[in-house]
Amino acid sequence: MANNRKVRVKIPASTANLGPGFDTLGMALSLYAWIEMGEAEQTVFHLYGDEMKDVALDKSNLIYKVAQMVFDEAGVSVPELEISMHSEIPLTRGLGSSASAIIGGMVAANALIGSPLSNDRLFDMATALEKHPDNVGASLFGGIIAAAWDGSHADVIRIEPPKDLEVLVVIPEFELATSKAREALPSSVTVADAVYNVSRSSLLTGALACGRLDLIGAAMRDRLHQPYRAPLVPGMETVLAEATQHGALGIALSGAGPTLIAFVDRREPRKSELEAFLMETMRKHGIEARTRWLLPCRTGALAESVDENGMQNQSFLDMIKGEVRS
Repeated sequence: MANNRKVRVKIPASTANLGPGFDTLGMALSLYAWIEMGEAEQTVFHLYGDEMKDVALDKSNLIYKVAQMVFDEAGVSVPELEISMHSEIPLTRGLGSSASAIIGGMVAANALIGSPLSNDRLFDMATALEKHPDNVGASLFGGIIAAAWDGSHADVIRIEPPKDLEVLVVIPEFELATSKAREALPSSVTVADAVYNVSRSSLLTGALACGRLDLIGAAMRDRLHQPYRAPLVPGMETVLAEATQHGALGIALSGAGPTLIAFVDRREPRKSELEAFLMETMRKHGIEARTRWLLPCRTGALAESVDENGMQNQSFLDMIKGEVRS
């Protein structure tokens, strides 16, 4: 007989690379997915929101599979689950939708069985799946993360986002698979380009840690991946070259794209000008897009027991009502 305990997890979206920090730097964003998980007599899924339309409704579902990985790692058996999910994170747009699902599924499963696994262990497991630590680290720990993966273990440092940092994302209305974006990259780079990126990634990490917003523009430049991916996102070259003239501190491709993310000082008076520039550039290149102002999310994935909080009689949608913005 399945018990009726359920857990709920709120997981932030993420942006990766931040320009030069390829597969290394990530930041959590104030855009969210919610997962509720409980033991069941038979596995069933309740998926809500436009971003869930094509998600599997059987045991091939990513959240189910990562939950079973956690149970196996912990040495317990929970073969049948009831899983509910709502997400406002666009799929395959470079905002960490798969990372949020992986982290959400793992954190929920771990909480459901009493949290026997540490966050560091979940991080290693999630990074092994994603093959890079930036998105999963940001969604798990929140804030800004710098991480290194050696194939079996990820070392990570969390940086508190500068208090005046705000972000503007421009989300093109087309999907770009990470695999396709990676295929565009060269198999080797010059020493000069490697040094260019190492220096800027180091400068960006230091600038964010010290709150030096004035250095972000110089630090977010990149030669390792963005020049090669630019043809996949019409208008990207113009945006990268000119956004700082319209009020952005710096701008980059978010993860593998096609979303572009501008870092902005929240006190900047030209926010509307920047937003108009980004949208107009996309339009000139025949791309439909939407913009969204977000903040760095300072908390990572948060789990709570539904039963312990006296919410047994509230539906999943009732619990997240008022939080969903999309």
